[in-house]
Amino acid sequence: MDLALLRTFVTVHRAGSFTRAAALLGLSQPAVTSQIRTLERQLGRPLFLRQARGVTPTTIGDELAHKAAPHLDALVEIAETGLEEDSSVRTLHLAGPPEFIAERALPALTALTGQDGHSHALRASFGTAEETLEGLAAGHHDLAITTARPRGPLLTATPLCDEEHVLVAGERWAARVEAARLRHRAALPFENLPVVEVHESLPFVSRYWAAVFDARPTASGAVIVPDLRAVLACATAGAGLAVLPRYLCAPALERGDIVALLDPPVPPLRTYFLAVRTGTLAMPHIARAHEWLLRAAVDWA
Repeated sequence: MDLALLRTFVTVHRAGSFTRAAALLGLSQPAVTSQIRTLERQLGRPLFLRQARGVTPTTIGDELAHKAAPHLDALVEIAETGLEEDSSVRTLHLAGPPEFIAERALPALTALTGQDGHSHALRASFGTAEETLEGLAAGHHDLAITTARPRGPLLTATPLCDEEHVLVAGERWAARVEAARLRHRAALPFENLPVVEVHESLPFVSRYWAAVFDARPTASGAVIVPDLRAVLACATAGAGLAVLPRYLCAPALERGDIVALLDPPVPPLRTYFLAVRTGTLAMPHIARAHEWLLRAAVDWA
């Protein structure tokens, strides 16, 4: 049996789509379809059920994937190990939200360089959770840090860490919030205050309002900028209130540049996931970075 056909089959099985598999393999969609049909003719059995969105493996398809995938992954590991021995530097492609990548992931991975006797080159890309996972699935990245857990067999995700969200503002706006309302955790004192956010939909403020006040915010964004570090800078300058990860705003809180407006009994949390394409942890440079980030995350509470 042709190994190239098996490789295409396993990729389709994991991707759940001929189109996504074609992107991963660097082939055209018709070429992938043709290879799967050839393999089905050789086996005399259908391997996938075609649907409007993607494909679903048949029973024989699942059985073949279960048998073939580990061996194909082992061959990839052998090939990658050989490449690593021939090259002094391996490049790791990382993607995720700009603030988290800049403040946490890159410093941790930079510390890895040279620690284990291997040389590493880093390339970082920024994007939304959806963009990051699409890029990972298409083979543009090796590791992705995302707040959305990927679905399906193509990608594998491990919880990395949780971040606490804090409602903050500069002293000017903090002084306008009524202390009595704060004690009752009512949203009313905040409704007429300007908001600094990363998007017009107010994702951080909306999530906070839902978790703490069981309500939707009525305010609109005074400043919209797609980087939480810029949101912090604007809130510090007095542009309005903001919801920020505690790790990002903790130094400003300690200095008194901004004030935490509320201390709810159960603060809103958001989970980060460390995602890879299924099977790629067999590649040593990806496995080392994956393990190093998980170790570093222990201290990111």
